[in-house]
Parts: sequence; structure tokens; C-alpha cells
Amino acid sequence: MAVPDPRSPRGLRYPLAGLLVVAVCAVVAGASSMAAIADWLHDLDDIACARLGFMRGVPAATTVWRLLIRLDADLLATVLAGWLRSRAVPAGPRRPRYRQVIAVDGKTVRGARRPDGSQVHLLSALDTSTGIVLAQVTVDAKSNEIPAFTPLLDAVERLLGSLHGLIFVADALHTQVGHASEIARRGAHLLIPAKGNQPRLFAQLKTLPWAQVPIGHQTRDAGHGRRETRTVKAITLHTPGGIGFPHAQQAVRITRTVPPLPVARPPARPPT
Repeated sequence: MAVPDPRSPRGLRYPLAGLLVVAVCAVVAGASSMAAIADWLHDLDDIACARLGFMRGVPAATTVWRLLIRLDADLLATVLAGWLRSRAVPAGPRRPRYRQVIAVDGKTVRGARRPDGSQVHLLSALDTSTGIVLAQVTVDAKSNEIPAFTPLLDAVERLLGSLHGLIFVADALHTQVGHASEIARRGAHLLIPAKGNQPRLFAQLKTLPWAQVPIGHQTRDAGHGRRETRTVKAITLHTPGGIGFPHAQQAVRITRTVPPLPVARPPARPPT
């Protein structure tokens, strides 16, 4: 088995595979605590228990808990991601102009806390074509997501074998020179927004000749009593050295236009 058993082989009563299946299936069914996992476990019928290898009764919740806290979390996440990818329905042949897109995002885990009481924050990489989390790393309690970006790339590369040609998208926090250089070194691409955390880059992008760039795509939506127009323009950076950001090849501007809502006026009073 890809996940080593941290328990002593002496006196084992329950198989590792069965205990892991219990934890995974209970979480998929909505369990978010050990108590909920225990409830799911004790609701199993005799046939399910036999298939899981529980021949000597149902394991106690403490048995499952003691196993889970001793496992290598990163290795387990990698194994589960590989298992999910092997069972994902193929989306068919990918068109040459389309690339695989990996979304990088960080979330604070509800209900999970460290011994010092701080909340657990994870940085994850999601395959947008399948909805599968390929990898995730724990953000250090005294740091932020930026140092965790490279370890996350390492985890994705171990799973996929190569990052060549992939497109990574992330929020403005990851608009970092180091991230762009690391992505380029691995043969991948990075799509990131420029906001106030990069004022010089933002100012350079604003000075590009957007008025001369034709509209590449436009959508119009109506709902909630208003109309919204989104216009997309893209420009290739032909200028020597491009802009003040390493490996920048293209700039994209998205303009969102919402007309003002009509002002409600009270009805005119009839003449007296």
C-alpha cells in the first residue's frame, strides 16, 4: 500500500485500508469531526463491516483518531489525489488551443486548530477540468501563503510528473516576481491579477495603448434589475523588456460596465 502503516504489527485488529476508507467516506458524506466520523462508522451494516475487514467488531472512534494523527498528511493527500484522478471521467481529447488550468487558492479549515489554538490554513491546487484537488500544503502559522507556493508546485509536479504547458491561476497575493520566475523555470504559465499590492506594475499596465486594442470578447448579462457588460481586451507586450515584471508576455484588461439603476419617483399628486 502507498500509505505506510504507522502502527506496530503486534496486536493489530483492524486493517489500515478499512480505517482509511471509513475516514474518507465519512468526510465525503459530510462528516467534519471525529464524532461525526464515529457516527458514520457505527451506522455501517454487517455486510459493509465485513467488506472493510472488521471481523472483530466495529473499531472505536479513538482507534481511528490515533491512526489519523500519526499519518503523513502530505503523503495521504497525494495518494488520495492520485486515486481520484484514476477514477475521474475523461473529458475527451483536449483541443490544441486549450490548456489544463490549475487554480491555486488558500482557505482556512473550519474546526481545525493547532495545539496553540491557531486555525489551520491550507493552500490548494485545483484541476478546473475535473474539480479534483491535486495537492495542498499547510501554511505556517507565523507566515502566509507566499512561501507555500513553491512547495505546492513541488507536490503537483510529483503527482503529474511535469508542469510543462500548464496554466496556474491565483489571486493578487501571488503576483510575485519569485512566483513568476519559478513557474517559468518549470515550463508552465501564470495568470495573475495586478492590484494595489503591485502599484508600479499596475501603473505600467494602465499606460498600455488599450484604446487601440480591439475587443476580444464581450458578454452582456441581465438580472436583479440591472444590465452588466464585460469587455475583454488582450495585448502582447512587444516593447523591449515588456513591462517591469519578469516573463510577462501578455496583458489582459477586463472592463465591467453597469448602467445606473433608474431612480424611483413618487407618483404625481392629482390636482386639488
